[in-house]
Amino acid sequence: MKRKLTILLIGFSLLAFSQTENPSDVLRFDEYLGYVKKFHPIVKQAQLVIDESQAKLMKSRGAFDPKFEVDYDRKKFKGTEYFDKLNGMFKIPTWFGIELKASFEENTGNFLNPESFVPQDGLFSAGVKVPVVQGLLINDRMASLKQARLFREQAKADRDIFVNNILYDASMSYFKWLQAYNELKLFENFLVNAELRFRGIERGAEVGERAKIDVVEARIAINQRKLSLEQSKVKFMKAAFELSTFLWLENNVPVELQSNVVPDVNSNPIIDATFNINQLEEDELTVATHPKMISLDYKLQSLELDRRLKTNKLLPKVDVEYNFLTENPDIAKSFNTAQYKGGLNIVFPLFLRKERGDLRLAKIKTQDTEFEIDATRVNLQNKINALRQELDSYVSQNELVSQMVTDYSKMLEAEERKFTLGESSLFLVNSRESKLIDGQLKAIEVQYKFFSTKAKLFNSLAVIPEF
Repeated sequence: MKRKLTILLIGFSLLAFSQTENPSDVLRFDEYLGYVKKFHPIVKQAQLVIDESQAKLMKSRGAFDPKFEVDYDRKKFKGTEYFDKLNGMFKIPTWFGIELKASFEENTGNFLNPESFVPQDGLFSAGVKVPVVQGLLINDRMASLKQARLFREQAKADRDIFVNNILYDASMSYFKWLQAYNELKLFENFLVNAELRFRGIERGAEVGERAKIDVVEARIAINQRKLSLEQSKVKFMKAAFELSTFLWLENNVPVELQSNVVPDVNSNPIIDATFNINQLEEDELTVATHPKMISLDYKLQSLELDRRLKTNKLLPKVDVEYNFLTENPDIAKSFNTAQYKGGLNIVFPLFLRKERGDLRLAKIKTQDTEFEIDATRVNLQNKINALRQELDSYVSQNELVSQMVTDYSKMLEAEERKFTLGESSLFLVNSRESKLIDGQLKAIEVQYKFFSTKAKLFNSLAVIPEF
């Protein structure tokens, strides 16, 4: 009986948590992350940044839309027509601030202002308005459109960062879930071991081969394992609920994770393939192509445009306008430079305090962004280097912990054999088993930190995996 009991004890003490699950109940890491990327509302919200930038670009292009204006005034009182004035105009804004326009004017009435007298069939005109100093090479319309284009490209980089952050958070939830599941299976296995040992000792006490105090100690061990198991169940349940917050289906339908769904305990190769860890570890640093650096570069270009615009505002505003006048609708045939309406408008503030203040603020914003770019570049380089070295360290830590677990298992096996032969005590067996549990918990923790560091490297490089 003792020999059979020893074999059973050794067998259960070496149990690992590699039990085979129904493949349909296993949620693989790449499948899970694929669902998050495709259906999570926050990922869809990130796409709205692109849509917003497209809308702003359309709005900026609207400043160059041709415009048709009609102004009609009429006054009639006590049978007298004071005036009847019609003025229609068509304007075409151009890139360099030049504005093309054509108009038709028809005015009648007894009390017209003399300057409003026009031929009976109306007066046609075609002309151009040119800003010769301020607003010719750069103006509000031009700057707004260029900035909208830059914002669209910046939004793409920001979208990648946004989506990457969501995938990183989702990955960390999966790793917590996997850690909690491994701990749960560990305590389930050791509870079975403790129950088997208790039954063997209880039978031995009944026939006088074991002391009754050993039964008490074995029962204490069972209750400790049950307590640890209940705590691990709560941890696993909380991790499952946290994971469920990232699971959605089409039409923004949230998914609740079923109790029979478990993580893949052999996730290491899948995680490496999903994150493309080998390439992330071996490639040279490409901080210049990092989405954060790209976003800041577009931001700097936009601020440079704003600075150029504010510099241009220091120049005097001089607008020259020329409009050719004719009674004939066929303007091209009736062109005569002697018939025209022209003008010159000059505006120049004496102190330029507003303009100089705007320029100073624009320079400060540009300089602030330059500082941010320099700091971000160094921070990213150091962070990526540190994470790569940390990954190398965890490879060594995994090997050490694995060796420790193997040695603890051998120590427990030897102690149980001595206990069966009457050369040891149950206290020492439980102590050896506790060390083995602590070692396996440490192995689970190191695995979690190892996976987390891989996710941090993935997050620091802001890559978007393909599924």
